[in-house]
Amino acid sequence: MADQPQEFDVLVLGGGSAGYAAALRSVQHGLTVGLIEKDKLGGTCLHWGCIPTKAYLHSAELADEARNSEKYGVKMNFEGVDMAKVREYKDGIVAGKYKGLSGLLKMRKVNVISGEGKLVSENEIEVDGTRYTGKNIVLATGSTSKTFGLPLSKKIITSTEALELDYTPKSAIVLGGGVIGCEFASAWTSFGTEVTIIEGLPSLVPNEDPSIVKQLERTFKKRGITFNTGTFFNEVKETEDGVKVTLEDGKTFEAEICLVAVGRGAVTEGFGFEDQGITLDRGFVITDERLHTGVGNIYAIGDIVPGLQLAHRGYQQGIFVAEEIAGNNPMIVEDINIPKVTYCEPEIMSVGYTQPAAEEKYGKDQIEITEYNLAGNGKSSILGTGGLIKMVGVKGGPIVGVHGIGTRIGEQVGEAQLIVNWEAYPEDVATLLHAHPTQNEAMGEAAMALFGHPLHG
Repeated sequence: MADQPQEFDVLVLGGGSAGYAAALRSVQHGLTVGLIEKDKLGGTCLHWGCIPTKAYLHSAELADEARNSEKYGVKMNFEGVDMAKVREYKDGIVAGKYKGLSGLLKMRKVNVISGEGKLVSENEIEVDGTRYTGKNIVLATGSTSKTFGLPLSKKIITSTEALELDYTPKSAIVLGGGVIGCEFASAWTSFGTEVTIIEGLPSLVPNEDPSIVKQLERTFKKRGITFNTGTFFNEVKETEDGVKVTLEDGKTFEAEICLVAVGRGAVTEGFGFEDQGITLDRGFVITDERLHTGVGNIYAIGDIVPGLQLAHRGYQQGIFVAEEIAGNNPMIVEDINIPKVTYCEPEIMSVGYTQPAAEEKYGKDQIEITEYNLAGNGKSSILGTGGLIKMVGVKGGPIVGVHGIGTRIGEQVGEAQLIVNWEAYPEDVATLLHAHPTQNEAMGEAAMALFGHPLHG
């Protein structure tokens, strides 16, 4: 654009969740903003991550409901999954959200600059030969799937390629039992794929509370999902019929395809960050607690900053930096207090300290816990789900961790994060009303039990 401004109060490199949040909040404070994006606004979350994956998982939920409909007195014939149609449905959701985001940024008068940017000084980013100046610069270049050097192909794929499949694989090996691996394993199983998860650490979802892990592994076994934990893979190679994965102990697994879900790495190479004195560690940008890089007025946010790689963490950090630039001294939200949801079946939600982490921080004799079984919750029984809500509290003090597992339990993470972040005591939550019949009642029951006055326990 010939009339594109070249000097801004805030210049943002990257238009994903973190970057566009920083841009939107900055213009709300009357600052001029340039937002540089080489691909599509919305980044990984909108196009290749959160949104499309959850669309697939909704289709998977419908497949399970069709299979099990007679249990609820509804006669349905499950004829299979049309993956081309699932992909079409997913693409429609993404396209609608993309159009909405693009319109919002235009309406808010964010100057979107298309092209690949490179940091060339403490206050300049060059995009396709044109230099743009920012009084403040925000780096938000995002992340990409790690591959551990494995050669990607039609049979060895990452989550990006998995979302573009137009067929249902008969069998799949999933390398990695974390969030992404468990979500795809869950969806594929619902679609009729025979799934095996390989996780090198001792359990699936190893960052979750042990009670949650135990429940997930038990339920995955019931669903027919095979998993091998505690041994890392050594080799992945294509065979005539598919793929073969060999573990470090020599055990082998074969399937039609292999999904590499071993985490995500920061996208920081080739942007000139180190040339300007910015510190990188294993590709991640190192900042202080206020997300400043230590160089000029340059900040870093989102997946390139070490810690949880979550879209809502990116939003929060984008807003934080915009408020910081505006001089409003925003409050720091530590990663431990950021809500997390794994959208497999059953869903997992958590915020705050797990029981082992709380015992390490506060002392084992200072921690008290309660687990409320969803078998006692009316709405959960209607949905046909088992599971639990677990609360971790400090004796005589606040609730420092809330964890849950069960169908649709992710919807309860909102109250969970308020409880933890507002440092609520068990008696604070126990006296609140929780509507009946809802799964939300389980939060109240857990709090009452932690307070020492369970109603139904």
